[in-house]
Amino acid sequence: MAAGSAELELFRRRWREELAGGAKRRRREEEEEEGAAAAEQQPESCRSAEPGEPGYLALARGLLDGGAPACRSPSPARPAEQSAGDGGSDGDDLLGQLIRDLNEINEVPFFDIQLPYELALKIFQYLGKTELGRCAQVSRTWKVLAEDEVLWYRLCQQEGYLLDTSISDHSCWKLALKNCRARERTLKTNWKNRIGAVSQLQYELGKILCDVHSCDGVVIAGYTSGEVRLWDTRTWDYTAPILEPMHGPGDAGPQPHVSFVRINSSLAVAAYEDGTVSVWSLMFGREPIHRYQHNQRIQALALGSEGATVATASGFEVKVESPNDRGFWQTTQTFEIQKLVNFLKLVPDVTGSPVTVAAAEDIVYLLKAEDPGKVLHSVYGQPVTCLDVSAHEAAFGVKTFGWLLNEPNQACDGQRGKEESASGRRRKKQEILLYNLETSQCLKKMGNSMGDFTCVNLQNSPPNMLVTGNKDRRVRVFDLRKSESLCSFYAHQLGVSAVQMDDWKIVSGGEEGLVCVWDQRMGTKLWEMHARHPVRHVWFNSHSLITANIPDDKTPRGASITDDDLTAHRKHRGIIYAYEFSVDQLAVESVLPICRSSYDEVTGYNYNIGLAVPYDNI
Repeated sequence: MAAGSAELELFRRRWREELAGGAKRRRREEEEEEGAAAAEQQPESCRSAEPGEPGYLALARGLLDGGAPACRSPSPARPAEQSAGDGGSDGDDLLGQLIRDLNEINEVPFFDIQLPYELALKIFQYLGKTELGRCAQVSRTWKVLAEDEVLWYRLCQQEGYLLDTSISDHSCWKLALKNCRARERTLKTNWKNRIGAVSQLQYELGKILCDVHSCDGVVIAGYTSGEVRLWDTRTWDYTAPILEPMHGPGDAGPQPHVSFVRINSSLAVAAYEDGTVSVWSLMFGREPIHRYQHNQRIQALALGSEGATVATASGFEVKVESPNDRGFWQTTQTFEIQKLVNFLKLVPDVTGSPVTVAAAEDIVYLLKAEDPGKVLHSVYGQPVTCLDVSAHEAAFGVKTFGWLLNEPNQACDGQRGKEESASGRRRKKQEILLYNLETSQCLKKMGNSMGDFTCVNLQNSPPNMLVTGNKDRRVRVFDLRKSESLCSFYAHQLGVSAVQMDDWKIVSGGEEGLVCVWDQRMGTKLWEMHARHPVRHVWFNSHSLITANIPDDKTPRGASITDDDLTAHRKHRGIIYAYEFSVDQLAVESVLPICRSSYDEVTGYNYNIGLAVPYDNI
């Protein structure tokens, strides 16, 4: 019985092998018949190709003969496909199909050729979002290639999104780019429609506001009480610390007024009326890390946008302070100039010793350690009215007088003077001069307006763009490539005191206390906000806006401000506004600033009553 079972099993195994061999022979015969039929249908140019001749030679031969292009010989079957065809079971067929799919992804079909995946990815890197979306609809292989994470990660980086991230931080960079663009559209809509939270940054005990500066949402303010206050609007924490000055042995009595304040990502600096300069580190706390003294009142203060470099101008001296390699602060440069300094700027992104640009009446100095007294611009009787610098250029406004002929193309904004003579007319002519800091050459002359240029913004403007404010109440945008005004807005009732722009909007502040937001491309005003005092500081980024209304009169009459009075009337103090347009803004963060008080200081007086009841709990 056992012998019969063994013979039966042997018969079955031989029968399966014979059936499998017959299937192989029939499949081989069918392939040979299909190949013969395809050869008969080929044109003469294809059949005349020599055996073993490459495909591109056959193509060229067919074109030279004037006939149809030579047909490409069918590519030999891949080993994976042959092995898959030899299998006789369903498991082998599934494995072969999987191997063919992997080979199809590794070798991407580009029309009539096969490219490696890396080379095809290199080609797709030159496509944009729209082209990648269209390529994803061609085939399954192109869809996998067009949705590769490397491509969408690079698109995010090119458009300025998520610059501080790596490719492993997100699982789907296509979705991340989509979310970033949706957030940008929402922010733009909020900006245009003034949707968001508005808060007031106030410090009643500081008396009158003297100066304000901000960097990346961190605001610093100096007051007539001598105190320096700090706020971080990124976390909506308005119980910010007070930066304490360093008291000397003879500093008994009230503190002097704060003249200037500056802040960057790591340092905060304040200059006082008595010539004292205090430097704080934002990492180490309230106590200053450095302090130095001038003999006279400080006329200008500058802080580098990055790093730890401070420049001050007092009298006819410009002093530059910075820490050495061991972290000890020291005076690195001292310059003696001929006139009193009105404006002072540190050139950003400078390697080596710092470079300072100082405007002293009608002279602009380029102060370097290797060339301490270099004059960048000097014309007698033409004072400088504003100054700003970038990494390679300096822009400043000058006031000039001259005789202009009665030509229509010399009128600016359609306004002409009334005083004319037979040969011409005499008119004030204000211009913006653009100098190259490396060659010290004047590159452009722009403007030619009737009023003085009161503010200019070059460093924070888009590339090849410049925005200015003028006493003639206009905001002008200049294209540095054409030396002409792109647009001009009649912005304010008085002169323009502060201005900043980006690729689509302009924010300007005026002497009358009006803050205006403009759509640059449409040339229309989006909205405005008014306060009592002149706007001296304007700063914004994609989701927030900081403005400061600083009074000109630091000792107003009739304000009941004495040495014993710790408070000042609200209308004399000045105010700082913080606008937040972010889509992540929560409703609880949009409550009134008076309802966010900590109630640790309860002060009450006329027109300024602090809360004594915790209304937040209602």
